[in-house]
Amino acid sequence: MCPAIKSRVSTGSAIDDVAYLVRSEHRVPILVALAARPRSRADLRELTGASSSTVRRTLRAFEDRTWIRRTGNRYEATQLGTLVATAMEELIDRLETERALRDVWHLLPDEERGFTIEMCADATVTVAEPTDPYAPVNRFESLLQETSAFRFVGSDLALFEPCKDVFRRRIVGGMETEVVDPPDVARYILETYPDYCSALFESGNLTLLVHDELPPYGIGIFDDRIAVGCYERTSGTVRVLLDTDDPAAREWAESVYGAARREARPLMAEPAK
Repeated sequence: MCPAIKSRVSTGSAIDDVAYLVRSEHRVPILVALAARPRSRADLRELTGASSSTVRRTLRAFEDRTWIRRTGNRYEATQLGTLVATAMEELIDRLETERALRDVWHLLPDEERGFTIEMCADATVTVAEPTDPYAPVNRFESLLQETSAFRFVGSDLALFEPCKDVFRRRIVGGMETEVVDPPDVARYILETYPDYCSALFESGNLTLLVHDELPPYGIGIFDDRIAVGCYERTSGTVRVLLDTDDPAAREWAESVYGAARREARPLMAEPAK
C-alpha cells in the first residue's frame, strides 16, 4: 500500500467515521443503497432526496475511505463499505428497538425468567400510545390472521376481548388453538360469552387449560413468530407487544409454554364456584 493511500485510510478513528456517518441523515442510506447494488448519482438523489451537491460530497468522502468504487457513472460499495453499511444498519435498528422499549422495558420478562435483550434485537415492538392505544392489540390481531396454529400462555383477557371476532372466525375456520389461562380468566370468558365459547368448543379446534401460577404477561406462539404481550398493572390494558422470529426467543417461548402445559389441567375439571 502506498503512503498516500495508507495516510488517507487510517486518518482519524473509528469513532470519527461513525460521527461522520450520523451527522447527516443521507449518509447511511446512501452507503446501504450502494451495498445493495450499483447506482448512479441520479439514483441516489431520487432514493434519498438529497441534493446533487450533497450526494457528490458524500460519494467523494466514501471514496476517500475506500468504502465505494466508481465504474463509469455508477458507484458500488467495496467489501469494506458493505461491512460498514451492515454494521450501521444493525446499530440503527437496535437503537430504534431500544427507543421503543425504553419506557416499557420494566414490563417485559427479566433475565431470571430466561428472557434477554438479544431476543429483542430484530423484534417488532408495538407500544400503546395516547394517539393509538390499541396499536399492540391491532398488531396481535394481524398475527392471528396469518397463522394456521396458535398457542397462548398467560392472561389473555386484554387481547381476547378486542379480538374475539377474529378468534371466532379463525378457530371455527380451522386454526388449531390451545390456551393456558388463569382459572379466573377462563371462567370469566366462559360466563361472559357462553354462546361464543360453545361455538369455539364445538369446532373441535380449541383446547382450554388452566394453571394457577402463570407469568404476569402473555406469550403467543404463531407459525413463524412468537409474541410477548405486557400489561399495565393498574388498568390491565396491553401496553406493549413484542413479536419476533428470533430462534432463541422461540425456544424460550416454547420452554415457558411447555412447562405450563405439563402442569395445566382442563377447565372442565375445575369445581364450580
